[in-house]
Amino acid sequence: MIETKTLTLNQIEDIAFNALVAAGTSEQNARPLAIATAATEADGVASHGLAYIPIYCEHVGCGKVDGQAKPVLVQPGPSVVTVDAATGFAHAAIDMGFQKLIPLARQQGVAVLAINNSYNCGVLGYHTYRLANAGLLGIGFTNAPASIAPSGGAKPVVGTNPISIAAPGPDGEPLVLIDQSASTIAKSEVMKHAREDRAIPVGWALDSDGNPTTDPNVGLRGSMAPSGGYKGVGIAMMVEIMAAAMTGASLGIDASPFSGTVGGPPKTGQFFIAIDPAVTSGGAFAERMGVLVDTVRSQVGAHLPGDGRRAMRRNAKENGVAVNVATLDRIGAIHK
Repeated sequence: MIETKTLTLNQIEDIAFNALVAAGTSEQNARPLAIATAATEADGVASHGLAYIPIYCEHVGCGKVDGQAKPVLVQPGPSVVTVDAATGFAHAAIDMGFQKLIPLARQQGVAVLAINNSYNCGVLGYHTYRLANAGLLGIGFTNAPASIAPSGGAKPVVGTNPISIAAPGPDGEPLVLIDQSASTIAKSEVMKHAREDRAIPVGWALDSDGNPTTDPNVGLRGSMAPSGGYKGVGIAMMVEIMAAAMTGASLGIDASPFSGTVGGPPKTGQFFIAIDPAVTSGGAFAERMGVLVDTVRSQVGAHLPGDGRRAMRRNAKENGVAVNVATLDRIGAIHK
């Protein structure tokens, strides 16, 4: 039985912020990550929430991420923004980029943001959510250290490489929020099972010979199972092109792991596309999306991508979030 403690979102943000600062992160870099951590817990994605704070802090200490980094923004084209994260946390770099990206997209109709030399950006959908919240269609890509083998192979070449699309709604909440990795399950979930000494379901990961395994540690030494077989590999490759090749970031085969202390900064990348749907659709976007959403919701038991997180978010704001006490203890130890 896992012991939990209910916390408010503000408490979660404070816990994350204080631990990051105690580990050597500047307040300017810690705050965006702490806010994202609370939002991630609210969405019910605990594997990327407070459970990741001890890892972030460990990586600040060993130099895998520069807690004092100062991102550098450049606008090389009328609707193109680039940010060098300077081997720091992706969240601060994304915040800086969004401050320029959002008004540019409104002005130009579409704008893109390329980020390189960055660290794990957490839940990609958190970032595209913010673009939708600003009334823009948000599309995001982020690459990761290699953990998926190519079709017919057994050696990882590309990461779990998530892709996310968030479509804006009239109330500021995304009508649809798609956020999925190219693997059957996010690698962080396998890592979480390994920390908790729990078996993983068949189909989540493969051993070093490409065979299914229920041992999370064996899976972490092998490869993640791609979602939909070769189609998942194709998605991972597409994201690698967008988040690494298009940004000038490290390929997954050259990036150090997001876990452990081996290797220097991973220097991975993120790529965002922000589109004003009113411009591209001639004003028909809201009506078309309304029909699409209503068609799905008219079916008994059917739901849209993002519905689950929306419900969790609403409940978290009212009732708080149940957090693993063991996780809180690990974070508490950072201050000692």
